[in-house]
Amino acid sequence: MTPSAQPAASHFIDGAPAEDTCGAQIDCIYPATGEKIASVHAATPAIIEQALAAAVRAGADWAAMTGTERGRILRRAADLMRARNHDLSVLETLDTGKPYSETSVADATSAADALEYFGGLAGSLTGEHIQLGQDWVYTRREPLGVCVGIGAWNYPTQIACWKAAPALACGNTMVFKPSETTPLGALKVAEILTEAGAPPGVFNVVQGRGDVGAALVGDPRVAKVSLTGSVATGRRVASLAAEGMKHVTLELGGKSPLLVFDDADLEDAVSGAILGNFYSSGQVCSNGARVFVQSGIRAAFLDRLAERLKGVVMGDPLDPSVNFGPMVSERQMEIVLGFIAQGKTEGARLIAGGGRADRPGYFVQPTVFAGVTDEMTIAREEIFGPVLSVLEFATEAEAVRRANATPYGLAAGVFTRDLTRAHRVAAAFQAGTCYINTYNLAPVEAPFGGTKLSGVGRENSKAAIDHYSQLKSVYVAMGRVEAPF
Repeated sequence: MTPSAQPAASHFIDGAPAEDTCGAQIDCIYPATGEKIASVHAATPAIIEQALAAAVRAGADWAAMTGTERGRILRRAADLMRARNHDLSVLETLDTGKPYSETSVADATSAADALEYFGGLAGSLTGEHIQLGQDWVYTRREPLGVCVGIGAWNYPTQIACWKAAPALACGNTMVFKPSETTPLGALKVAEILTEAGAPPGVFNVVQGRGDVGAALVGDPRVAKVSLTGSVATGRRVASLAAEGMKHVTLELGGKSPLLVFDDADLEDAVSGAILGNFYSSGQVCSNGARVFVQSGIRAAFLDRLAERLKGVVMGDPLDPSVNFGPMVSERQMEIVLGFIAQGKTEGARLIAGGGRADRPGYFVQPTVFAGVTDEMTIAREEIFGPVLSVLEFATEAEAVRRANATPYGLAAGVFTRDLTRAHRVAAAFQAGTCYINTYNLAPVEAPFGGTKLSGVGRENSKAAIDHYSQLKSVYVAMGRVEAPF
């Protein structure tokens, strides 16, 4: 029997759980079994109004606190999150289907890292002094106001904190809407922030689908929108936000390349391909799903990859020994199976997997295609599932050209022992997040984001501060004022 994960209420507003059962019911399904574990109600117009009004009301006092005071609350929340990592990881597994072996080390822990990092940074956010002869200018770094965060379903707790931590550190308040597929983790983030001392209204959570997100983005009280999602959703959000000239950060999808040269360490390269395709069952936006392997190492690479895939352990994701979970939903499973069918139809050679696993839940076998060409659907479109495409190349120039021949630009990676080539290739990549001899790491200290259709702006690091604050210049005249008449 799958355990229940029913929250106290669907929403969290003004420091407390909030409910309005007039909203459409959204069922939370455990992907490993297909069973319902909880349900929430979509935000009604009344709930949306309560959340925005609370965020506006809390804004002035929160912004008036010193950065150090705000940072202390964020760091306290990080400590609480780490102390409750087990329970939060279990909830994340129930919400997403990702194995506990992953969620216990990569989800709430990453969220806590963001709270700690930006909590430590909050007290250092200052302006500058600019001397102009006897006159001078000083700048003030000020919050934007009410920020809206819209999350994705693959890392719900992490994404909530990746957006909340820099926003709150800068003195903003936030209304966060998680994905309707994974609505549970953000409610715990709100509880923890409140327990840590965040005043009521500073961080609010409302549930719902696209219509709720649109209502939030379009509200004139909102100054900033941060979305993690698809390119199609990003276009809609950016267009709606542009009506009010709102600040926007978009972290969207990708079809990222991973280049493996003949001189690469074979074991490391295979590990990178596994991390870049099968971690979280392939449901990672930055996945290196196009694995370009140089001709001389291709056969050895495929052989070793097939051998390593024997280490996949499917089963109940709550079992710590399980290392491969299901798709997040039945719909996502069907999408991935459709791409696999297209790969077969278009002539790619199936090396491993290739279908639904013979077990309950939304499991898809880890799938590897070889003989993939650039024009095949599986090499062009984001699959967001455990499907790895191996493409062969001969020269560095060819590999870089083909790697960049995509409308996306989120991530890219290269494996080689030649560090001169490694840095040369990284510089040539048209991508916002690049890796040398590793893949898919996202420490909070480093900027994360894409180019081209993969988005605008950066999350994490000091760069995020620029996206959640604005500079005010104050000119100070020390002499008389001259005018032409």
